[in-house]
Amino acid sequence: MPEQYLTVAQVAERLGTTERFPRRLIAERRIAFVKIGTHVRIAESVLDAYIEASTVPAIRSARSGRSRFGRAV
Repeated sequence: MPEQYLTVAQVAERLGTTERFPRRLIAERRIAFVKIGTHVRIAESVLDAYIEASTVPAIRSARSGRSRFGRAV
């Protein structure tokens, strides 16, 4: 299947943000993009890699069902 290239609007929708956020990522060169004339596109695989790299794993607590205030959770 050929690579899909997304518009800034599509990237924003997929991330659940406004268009300003992906445009800032582009301006700060924090995400790879393709520029064709005046059009900017981000490869779907690049967006997937960005999301994967930005994902923070959950930490499982070693506590036995108690909150930090001593109350049962």
